[in-house]
Order: sequence, then structure tokens, then C-alpha cells
Amino acid sequence: MNKKINTPAVEKLLDAVLCLKNKEEASKFFEDLCTVNEMISLSQRLEVADMLKEGKTYLDIAEKTGASTATISRVNRSLNYGADGYELVIDRLKQK
Repeated sequence: MNKKINTPAVEKLLDAVLCLKNKEEASKFFEDLCTVNEMISLSQRLEVADMLKEGKTYLDIAEKTGASTATISRVNRSLNYGADGYELVIDRLKQK
């Protein structure tokens, strides 16, 4: 884990997410944890990552998701140089 976010509070948050048993529990938790805009931003980034992995252009992604080119670029940077979290989740979602 990134040293900057390796704190007891972040560890507790990760443990909290891992203890959720289904989509309904996850929805309740994230609805309480995040604002509507935060939920939209998080889900938008995941959608952007998925589209980038599919080889979509920035223009296509911006039009479909409403994401700014700055957001698309940031997600692309994470895909290329990050911790592979997007890859892990997207691959697992596709296996479902």
C-alpha cells in the first residue's frame, strides 16, 4: 500500500469495505460514507478505466461518461503507472 495512505484509519476503512456481504450492504455503507457527487465521481472513474482498457478514445469516453479530459488522463496514468487496482477490479467484474 502507498505509504502516504497507510494509516490506521485507512486500514479500518478497507476492513469495513471487506466486511460488507452484498450489494445492498455496500450501497447502504457508501450512501452514508460518501456524498452523491463523490459516489458519481468514483463510479465515473471506474467506467473511464474500463473504457480505456477497451481502447476507447478520450473523446468517446468524455461523451459517454461526462468525465473531463483531466479525469480521463488521471485514470489513464493510474492504469499505466498505478497499483493495478483498476485492472484487478475490472477483470474480476468481467468474470462475473
